[in-house]
Amino acid sequence: MFLRRASMLPRRSRTVVTAVKRVVNARPPVSSTNNENASPATISNTDQPSTVSVSNSQSYGQPLNRAFKGYALERSGPRTSNSIPQQLDSEINWAVSFKGLGSRPFDDTVQVELSKPISPEDIEVKPDGLLYLPEIKYRRILNKAFGAGGWGLVPRSETTVTDKLVTREYALICHGQLVSLARGEQDYFADSGIPTATEGCKSNALMRCCKDLGIGSELWDPVFIKQFKKAYCVDKFVEHVTTKKKRKIWLRKDREVEYPYK
Repeated sequence: MFLRRASMLPRRSRTVVTAVKRVVNARPPVSSTNNENASPATISNTDQPSTVSVSNSQSYGQPLNRAFKGYALERSGPRTSNSIPQQLDSEINWAVSFKGLGSRPFDDTVQVELSKPISPEDIEVKPDGLLYLPEIKYRRILNKAFGAGGWGLVPRSETTVTDKLVTREYALICHGQLVSLARGEQDYFADSGIPTATEGCKSNALMRCCKDLGIGSELWDPVFIKQFKKAYCVDKFVEHVTTKKKRKIWLRKDREVEYPYK
């Protein structure tokens, strides 16, 4: 219809119509999406170079989410303010806060529980002679001092995984105030052992944080260490079952030599 009407026009008018058709055909196709209503995430500016933020941990290891070859259980991506409950907006972000650090001492009842000496039955000795308190004993002391639910361990950094090590920083919170910061670490030997290593890393950070509360402070006292070894420990020469190599190990007097030694 348009061509029929254009053929009926004078020659000069037909020339104008032909030029208009060329201009229309030369225009790029218009997307059905309205750019004014599109979100900033759907509109990319190719003129500006993209910036990539490099984490400092990349020179040491890699984040935990890159260490696995599986899939995350939770949806990845930043959380929006709409996804956070309103009652949590006013709470303290312990991942960055130092609230209460060194501000006031705990009650006398807490001080008494924390200052109690460690029972000799709870102390263990490693084959190299290093004294230590099992991690579960630290948790029991914290429960007695602050009550179950009165303390907690909060991560302060991302989990970093190297070829043989998992490390992460944690903060110990007791009765609503920050007590201590410490970085935990744990070795692993295969990728399947990373989940267990992350739990061991948390336990290691807890034991280090408890030093600031004085829990197990005897284990760093040279005088106590010598007296405890003399009274409760003994050193023996043993033989490795598989390698047949002999070495001297420490163990408690009430314990027997266990595998892989005899």
